[in-house]
Amino acid sequence: MSQKYNKYDLSKAQFAGGFIDADKVEAHRIGGDIYNYAPEQKQNLADAAAEIQALLQQLEQSYPTSTTLEKQVVVTEALKCIENNPSLKARVIGALKVGGIEAIKELVDNPLINILLAAVDAWQEAE
Repeated sequence: MSQKYNKYDLSKAQFAGGFIDADKVEAHRIGGDIYNYAPEQKQNLADAAAEIQALLQQLEQSYPTSTTLEKQVVVTEALKCIENNPSLKARVIGALKVGGIEAIKELVDNPLINILLAAVDAWQEAE
């Protein structure tokens, strides 16, 4: 039986849990990302995501989305709506600053969100 030698002096260290033999551990990603937001930030993020989703759904009722070009037209119309509504634009940019693109993607169930957020992210960088 072989003994392992630890080159670190941990004699006075305090740990919760225990030690893990790193040679035997297989690490896999478990679960998803964890976001800790204040309650008002969660609400703002959720509200902005809901408005984006509703806007995209409304536009999809009026415009076809079969081709890439048609999808870009819907996103362009959504961008126009957001830009023409300063309150909505501020909420969307605020949500991006608080939660980032990935958090909004998680909340909006629409395949066009990736295209839309790329354009909105450019607004955020410009400000």
